[in-house]
Amino acid sequence: MNEMIVDLNDFADGALAERVNYELKNLLQNIADPNTDPKKKRKLQINLIFTTNEKREIADVEIDVKTTPAPRLSLGSTLVMDRDDLGHATAAELKSGIKDQTYFDAEDGHIKDDRGGVIDFKKQGGTK
Repeated sequence: MNEMIVDLNDFADGALAERVNYELKNLLQNIADPNTDPKKKRKLQINLIFTTNEKREIADVEIDVKTTPAPRLSLGSTLVMDRDDLGHATAAELKSGIKDQTYFDAEDGHIKDDRGGVIDFKKQGGTK
């Protein structure tokens, strides 16, 4: 019983191999994604579902190829809660790490408030 019944590369006019390669590429992208847990297991599953006729002379084969990628890692942030001029609740992302604290943004060289807004010292009466 060493005889090959079906060449999986040619099965369904090559569609099985094509689907496996497509899903494998997606799975490899998921593995390379730094936003996923590298230790999570991924799965590529190939299902061949056979349905025969009453006489068992022929069988239709449904081909299902799917992956189970690792989920993306969750992210977190902090919001500074406030009220607008009309008293409605509003919020902004906390950029400085501590409410009401300014910080130096090394990317653009500006001093910013806790919400990432550039502080204009000239408007505040400061001098150079």
